[in-house]
Amino acid sequence: MNAHDSPRKNDSSITDQQACPGEGLSLSRRVLEVAALFLRLGLTAFGGPAAHIAMMHDEVVKRRKWLDDEHYLNLLGATQFIPGPNSTEMAIHIGFVRAGWTGLIVGGVCFALPAICIVTALAWAYVRYESLPQIGSLLYGVKPVILIIIAQALWLLGRKAIRDALTAIVGAGVIVLYFVGINEILLLFAGGAVIMFGRNLGHGGSKVKGFVPLLGLSLPAAGTIPFQLSTLFLTFLKIGSVWYGSGYVLLAFLQSDFVDRLGWLSSQQLMDAIAIGQVTPGPLFTTATFIGYVLGGVKGAVLATLGIFLPSFVFVAISNPLIPKLRSSRWAGALLDGVTVASLGLMAAVTLQLGRQFLFDVQSLIVAGISFVLLIRYKINSTWLILGAAALGLLSRQ
Repeated sequence: MNAHDSPRKNDSSITDQQACPGEGLSLSRRVLEVAALFLRLGLTAFGGPAAHIAMMHDEVVKRRKWLDDEHYLNLLGATQFIPGPNSTEMAIHIGFVRAGWTGLIVGGVCFALPAICIVTALAWAYVRYESLPQIGSLLYGVKPVILIIIAQALWLLGRKAIRDALTAIVGAGVIVLYFVGINEILLLFAGGAVIMFGRNLGHGGSKVKGFVPLLGLSLPAAGTIPFQLSTLFLTFLKIGSVWYGSGYVLLAFLQSDFVDRLGWLSSQQLMDAIAIGQVTPGPLFTTATFIGYVLGGVKGAVLATLGIFLPSFVFVAISNPLIPKLRSSRWAGALLDGVTVASLGLMAAVTLQLGRQFLFDVQSLIVAGISFVLLIRYKINSTWLILGAAALGLLSRQ
């Protein structure tokens, strides 16, 4: 009876498990397989979400045949409909398909855990040795490269996201309103609403204009707020619950919350955190681990990491059975397009803001220019660019 009932509980996961090789394996063996795979990927997954997703496809579709191409693409599409880091959510989805609820947790945790440990160690070194010239020199060389990598990601994603005049207007409007001081979360969801209703209820009519006043709602007052672990956790929980788009869009939320609103970090510390997240394997979300440690030690690192990753596990658990409906929904697709465009607008605004601060001398401009050529013309992996720039920064300050 249990064997008969189990496919009904989750057709999208259990049915595929029964169709894949090793269907006679025990649950514990499947969990171990998931843990071993994603620990290894977490240690070697450099290159950003696109590279991570390609590596997972090679492992679970081509090599292990846990899923077929169609199911893998359905899972990938589902990650676009929910907030959070796409590659981590793919690990969670795959773990769920292979080993049920235990696999859901193990897949996501094991993929992120190596990077969390590495970033924590680097954060300890950063806090202890930040004043040493070597640390400052390393990060001095890396920052211009990070800005070029973000700009490239913004260009590539923007070409796909800007599909018509309405999406272009929303993206440009978000950039302008960010500098005016409008709340980034409000901009994110207002952008999604404008596109969703604009496409489904008429283009550019009064129904779309009715949402524009929402963009004028005021921000909470900015300023330095005393540090609290609870505020740290809740802030990262909020970011993990509403963040869409490229991993680099995270920069916009971190700048707005921790630099502008709370006053807990300087822009330089934020760029250091992004740089550390970029040179380590796994999800860029482990930047939260670094920030948490810098602000609150080990407790801060744990709470920041838990806060930013927890929503992904919840959203995957909720959305997995709804994948077919999400994929076919015209309204959901339009909302996603709008949120994506708005997130790219936020990303562009912060990139401009930080570019003014960190491209300030001849050497940083030269490093940025060389990085641009190597990245665009010769397709050099961004990890090697960052490591090379770090070495150059160290040598230039000797």
